[in-house]
Amino acid sequence: MKEQISNPFILALTAHNLTVEIHKHSAYQIVLSNDAPFNSTIKGELCENIYGFIIKPQVPHLCVAEKGTLSVLNIEPYSKIGIELSSGFGPDKDRIIFHTRNEISEYFQLETGNFKVSTITSALLSNVPATHYDERVTKMVEYIRSNFFERDISPQTFSDLVFLSPSRLASLFKEQTGSSLSKYLLWTRLRQAIYSTLSDKDKGLTEIAYFSGFYDLPQLNKYMYEMFGMPPTALKYNSDLIQVH
Repeated sequence: MKEQISNPFILALTAHNLTVEIHKHSAYQIVLSNDAPFNSTIKGELCENIYGFIIKPQVPHLCVAEKGTLSVLNIEPYSKIGIELSSGFGPDKDRIIFHTRNEISEYFQLETGNFKVSTITSALLSNVPATHYDERVTKMVEYIRSNFFERDISPQTFSDLVFLSPSRLASLFKEQTGSSLSKYLLWTRLRQAIYSTLSDKDKGLTEIAYFSGFYDLPQLNKYMYEMFGMPPTALKYNSDLIQVH
C-alpha cells in the first residue's frame, strides 16, 4: 500500500486519447503531446493543433486529444518548483502555448524530443536551486511518507517528533520547501489515492480514500476537485489514463 514519493509536489499522469470537460484547479498544469497535436480551450479561447501548454492555477480549460499520448503534470503552486515555474509567465499572462515540438524543447532546454513525464520532471528540477534540508525537515518528510494514511496527524505530531513548537516547525518547513506542511501531507495523500485508483481498478473509492488518509470519500472528492477539477471517478472509469508518477 505504501509507496515512496520522490517528487511530492508534482502529480503527473501519462494519458492517451484523452478528452476532459472544462474544469479548473489549484495547481499549475503542464500538458504536452508526445506525438500528435491536440485541441484545447483555455479561458474560452480555442487553441487548435497545439503541442502543449502551461497554465496558472484557477484557469478554466479543457483538452481534446483524440490521438496520441499526453504528459500531464500538476504542480503545487507554493512549492519551490511551482514558484520557479511562475517566473516564466509574462505580466498578465495566464498561459504559455506551444505550437511546435521545437518550442517545447527550447522552453525546457531539452536535447531530446521525448516529452515523457520523467524527462519534463527532470528539466523542472534542474532549474530549482539545490536545497540541503535541515535534518528535522527530512525527519518530518520521512514520517509523512511512511504514515500518510494515519488520520490523526496534527502539528503536535511533528512537534513531538522533532522537538520544536508547532509554529517554529511550520516556519522551518515552509522556508525550506516553499510549501506548508499541511499541503505536503495533502499532496502525498492525493498522490497515493490517484496511484491506487489507477493501479487497482477493482478497489472501491471509499476504501482508497480511507487507506490514503482521508476520512471518507466526500473528503477525497472535495480535495480532488480543488486540486485537479475532477473527482476520482473520472480517473477510475477512464481507461485511457494509463500511468501515474
